[in-house]
Amino acid sequence: MSMAEILALALSGYGRSRNLRTSSTTRTDAGVGLCTGQSATLRALPTFPFKRRRTQATSMTTRNRQWLSYFVLSVALLTTGCSGEHVPTTKDLGTEIDEVAATLIEQPLLHSASIGVVYRGKEFIRHRGDMEAGKPTPPTDETLYEIGSLSKTMAGTLMANAVLEHKLGLDDDIRIYLQGAYPNLQYKGEPIRIRHLLSHTSGLPNMLPERVNTVLENFTDQRTPLELNAVYTHYGKADFFRDLHAVEIRRMPGKDYSYSSSGTELTAHILETVYKSDYESLLRSFLRDSAAMTDVSIRLNDAEAIRLAVGYHSDNPVPTTPMPQLPWGASGNVKATVPEMVKYLKFQLAGGPVVTESHRSLVEFDSEFSIGYFWNIVGGDRLKGVYYAHHGGVPRSQCYVYIVPKYDLGIFVITNQSGDQTARAMEAAIDTLVEKIAARENVAGQDPSR
Repeated sequence: MSMAEILALALSGYGRSRNLRTSSTTRTDAGVGLCTGQSATLRALPTFPFKRRRTQATSMTTRNRQWLSYFVLSVALLTTGCSGEHVPTTKDLGTEIDEVAATLIEQPLLHSASIGVVYRGKEFIRHRGDMEAGKPTPPTDETLYEIGSLSKTMAGTLMANAVLEHKLGLDDDIRIYLQGAYPNLQYKGEPIRIRHLLSHTSGLPNMLPERVNTVLENFTDQRTPLELNAVYTHYGKADFFRDLHAVEIRRMPGKDYSYSSSGTELTAHILETVYKSDYESLLRSFLRDSAAMTDVSIRLNDAEAIRLAVGYHSDNPVPTTPMPQLPWGASGNVKATVPEMVKYLKFQLAGGPVVTESHRSLVEFDSEFSIGYFWNIVGGDRLKGVYYAHHGGVPRSQCYVYIVPKYDLGIFVITNQSGDQTARAMEAAIDTLVEKIAARENVAGQDPSR
């Protein structure tokens, strides 16, 4: 992203609603999930675990002050990145990543940040800041992070594997994997199919129970984490299926993009049905065998729980509670260390049949945006080329994963704060890193446009 683009976004109102068209329909992003605003890079895609439907009820003065702070941060980050296109760098990439992390946490609400990078086979991990304000508690390679909706990409990977193993088909009616009758899971005779769950075009609500979507309309309210905990404390799979019976599908599946964490939870049930095993065991087994990932969990034991990162919600100075457990956890409950996420980046960059299938476009909304197996597939970016990305967010952390084949590059960024401006700061950091890597390839005489 250039300085001119940053300035244009600042003047025009960053994160406004945008339309994406399929051949016959239009999708309007009236907001995003845990927090407001998405970058032009991701075209305001609502990839957060919770989709909010209207603007936060904060004063214009407060919002302008927040925006100005992040605008200054973005300028600081991107000035460094853009200058690298013209001046050969003498710093090693690890040092530059460390500097980006240090700049990222200069924003007052960001207490700490961790960055993992895989670039042409080389691995880099950097941690900055303190997990808890005022205490010497830096994040480490042992810190377990809540990765939020990045969990969905893992569920998509398992579904891609199931398709390749002929355990299920993309065009299967999802009701064949449900016990009991669900005549409501169709629209004018067209059922919800598995591909609709994976592409967020099923028409299912974002969250079940549906009252959670009302709670999340004002995500930055300091009461929100407690309200989420109250809803999900005793909410299990039986409750999910009870609420699924009451869902009304109001449009043709497969047409309109509408972010749905409940759809991802349902994919976990389908995987359990076809493999006759619980979802967490399926996930851990696959990641262990395919990506050598051994420190990934949905539900933590006592030894793991003490390693879980402390985190902050919005502008609350007091650490908040973890994301409550969802029925399966496939949509937002995975915890992992940064070294494990670096293994995930390597797995994604290595390709292979499962990754290739999971990156395949299932629905194309326009020439620059499509959805794979929960992956956002973005094209038309001059610097990045075609890339695969997803945001993750829970009440006390936010993160991003980017897979950029053009540079054989994977980036994972996470911070232990979750507010309506957190994503912008991380996006600026990611753009800076890509700028620096593009500059390196230019200096080395490689063609960054390949």
